[in-house]
Amino acid sequence: MQFARLGPAGSEIPVAIDTDGEVFDLRSITSDVDGAFLASDPVGRVDHARSAGDLTSIDRDRADGMRRGAPIARPGKVVCIGLNYRDHAAETGADIPTEPIVFMKDPMTVIGPDDEVLIPRNSTKTDWEIELAIVIGRTARYCESDAAAEASIAGYAIANDVSEREFQLERGGQWDKGKSCETFNPLGPWLVTPRSLDAAGLDPAALALRLTVNGEVRQDGTTADMIFRPVEIVRYLSQFMVLYPGDVISTGTPAGVALAGHAPYLQPGDVVELTADGLGSQRQTVGAA
Repeated sequence: MQFARLGPAGSEIPVAIDTDGEVFDLRSITSDVDGAFLASDPVGRVDHARSAGDLTSIDRDRADGMRRGAPIARPGKVVCIGLNYRDHAAETGADIPTEPIVFMKDPMTVIGPDDEVLIPRNSTKTDWEIELAIVIGRTARYCESDAAAEASIAGYAIANDVSEREFQLERGGQWDKGKSCETFNPLGPWLVTPRSLDAAGLDPAALALRLTVNGEVRQDGTTADMIFRPVEIVRYLSQFMVLYPGDVISTGTPAGVALAGHAPYLQPGDVVELTADGLGSQRQTVGAA
C-alpha cells in the first residue's frame, strides 16, 4: 500500500493506493497523512474501512491530473545523514565516516515531488542529491536492536536533498545554512510501506536510485552502497534524539553531485528528474527566489 496527498498546496486530500492502482479518499478516517495517522496502524485502518465500504474511490484519470503533494503533512523534524555512500565520500575527498554524520533540515523545506525548486538569492552553487527517505510511524527512543528500529518505520519515499554548497561549506558554522533554503526538500510522490516493498521483492538497503538534469544522467547508484543501512540509522539516531511519528530521515546520496566538479550547478530553467525502485518518480523545474 502507498499513501499520498493530492491537490493544491495546503488543501491536499489524503489517499491510499492499493496494489491494483486504485486510489481511495481517506478523509472518512483521517484529515491528513500525518504523525497521528501513521501511529494508528494506518494499513489496518484502511483495510478495515475498505472492507466496511467506508472509503470512496477517486477516478484514476482525475487522480493522475491532480498535483502530487508531499506524502506526509509537515514533519516535526527532518534529520539528515551526510556522506553515507562510499562513492560519494570518495568523489568529495572525504574520509569514510566511522559513525553517521547527522545534521538537521528545516521541515518547512518540504514540498511536493513536482513543485518548483527555487535557487536562493546570491547562490551560485545549488546542487541536487537523490536520497532514500525514511518516515517514522512509531516513537523510537533508545532502540536496543535493529528489529526495534525497523518496527518504528512507517515507510519510505524519495527525497531530493537540495543543497547550496557555498552556504553549506564556505560560510562558516554548520551545514544547515546550505540545506534549509525554501523548497529544498521535494518529497514523494508516495509513502511506501515496508510490507509493500517486501511484497514487490524490494529491499530498502538495495534500491536503485537515479537522477538526471535536463535529461543527462548525474546520479546512478544504489542504496546497497550505503555505509550505514536504513534500519541502522534509525537505531543510531534514537540514542541521541526521540524520533516521533511523521519525522523524516534522509539517508544520504550516492556519487554524482555537482560538488564533485563533473557537472555544472543548477540554473533557472533546469529540469531535475528522480526515480527509485518501487518509490516512484519526481520532476522539478528550477526557478529563482
